[in-house]
Amino acid sequence: MTALEIQAELHRLQEERALASIATGGAYLADLDEEIEATRAAYIATAVTEIATLRAELFGAQLG
Repeated sequence: MTALEIQAELHRLQEERALASIATGGAYLADLDEEIEATRAAYIATAVTEIATLRAELFGAQLG
């Protein structure tokens, strides 16, 4: 998945959590919180990798 796809999934999960906090509670919200944190970590890692890859393509590999 690309960073944009993961970001869209993160936004979807945050919206789902907002709606769920109104209608439900407890374990479901805890599960959503865990999934949001895992998705956020994946988004950050993917975005950093994509930025580094683009930089290497534009300016060559960094040495030293």
